[in-house]
Amino acid sequence: MWQVTAFLDHNIVTAQTTWKGLWMSCVVQSTGHMQCKVYDSVLALSPEVQAARALTVGAVLLALVALFVTLAGAQCTTCVAPGPAKARVALTGGALYALCGLLALVPLCWFANIVVREFYDPTVPMSQKYELGAALYIGWAASALLMCGGGLVCCGAWVCTGRPDFSFPVKYSASRRPTATGDYDKKNYV
Repeated sequence: MWQVTAFLDHNIVTAQTTWKGLWMSCVVQSTGHMQCKVYDSVLALSPEVQAARALTVGAVLLALVALFVTLAGAQCTTCVAPGPAKARVALTGGALYALCGLLALVPLCWFANIVVREFYDPTVPMSQKYELGAALYIGWAASALLMCGGGLVCCGAWVCTGRPDFSFPVKYSASRRPTATGDYDKKNYV
């Protein structure tokens, strides 16, 4: 749902709505019946859709790499020895998340620009005008969350880069056990 049929002026027949996206186009009847068709050829698509597909797949793959790098730099894992190096790994993961958000934002804004430009173009017939679809709004929200999350990871890791004692501040001790008399052990566990 990157593009949705716009109902304007003389185009008041709402019996069917057309949705267009990166991977397929769908026609939804007013009865609720939906028929979708996957694009047959990649080469038959417009260059904008081809580029948007590539950037979207690239953003997904980069998010997967960012996930693994961030997990390696997390305090709760032992992939990297505790210290400033671990904080730098987490910082790299956060930067990758922020970059992923920017990479996902590019095709969304580009596609929205095309939809808006064609909507206001007087040479495009009213029956072929489209509006922004729900997928664009969801994508913008996801990009914002990726950039904010990456920024938070970066800020948290940046604070810990200068600390040589980069470890958990919590010290664990054994819990007190009840004795046979019902009283608790008076031993100090540290």
